[in-house]
Amino acid sequence: MQFADPRTDFAFKKIFGNDQAKEVLISFLNAVLGLEGSHAIAEVTILNPYQAPKISTLKHSYLDVKCRDHRGVQFVVEMQVQYAEGFGKRIQYNACKAYIGQIPAGEDYPKLNQVIAITIVDFTMFREFEHYLSCHEFRETISNNCYLDEIRHYFIELPKFTKTEAELESAIDKWCYFLKHAGRLEVIPEKLNHEPFRKAFEIANRANMSKDEWEAYDATSVRMQDERGIAIAARKEGLKEGEQIGQRRILRALQQKGYGKEQMADMTGFSLEEIERLLA
Repeated sequence: MQFADPRTDFAFKKIFGNDQAKEVLISFLNAVLGLEGSHAIAEVTILNPYQAPKISTLKHSYLDVKCRDHRGVQFVVEMQVQYAEGFGKRIQYNACKAYIGQIPAGEDYPKLNQVIAITIVDFTMFREFEHYLSCHEFRETISNNCYLDEIRHYFIELPKFTKTEAELESAIDKWCYFLKHAGRLEVIPEKLNHEPFRKAFEIANRANMSKDEWEAYDATSVRMQDERGIAIAARKEGLKEGEQIGQRRILRALQQKGYGKEQMADMTGFSLEEIERLLA
């Protein structure tokens, strides 16, 4: 078997925005929020369900799944493969837009319900800590209590998730393993071979795709690889430029101290041509 990579916008929406398999989304939400028993989400209404013909016309940089649970809490679940300028601000903007969009102008504010934004990123978002799942909310700075909890953000940073199949225990571990590795698997892992993970793999099974779905998935897969290639090239170019700036600063410092180009060549190992180019 071959499975669609859940990190592509098409597959992500097909798996988690599927109106015919809400148990997949419900399980994922409960896993992220750590909800169990009577506190668990029991039902959701998907506000923008998956529709294959519309996928190819959407902006390719990201694609989200919006839903509302039985309490009225609204969720915005998003997958982002590459970091983009202003990404953090856009996340907050989208959550705020979802919050104020619940009521028309002039309606009573008490009708507003909590919005929870869940963002899955395939890059490191927060380098200050190592845990892959983090929760961000407003807290009063002295008491450290949360009084303004209408908008809450959860982030899953897939590069920080390094557990092997043998180490999978919790539901959130299993979902992260699915998100990160499903596109490279040929069989369902033993620890995920039960519902609702089995259902997620069934939806992601390429053999179950229609011709239109396969073409949409193939297009988004190619686009994802192109975006990765552009990002890698940009990073390499940035490092190269940074290295040249450092080299130029060293040579100019030596030049200011009165060293000639031949002396600088002996000291640094650069050729005279390289020195002339860097000092130009």
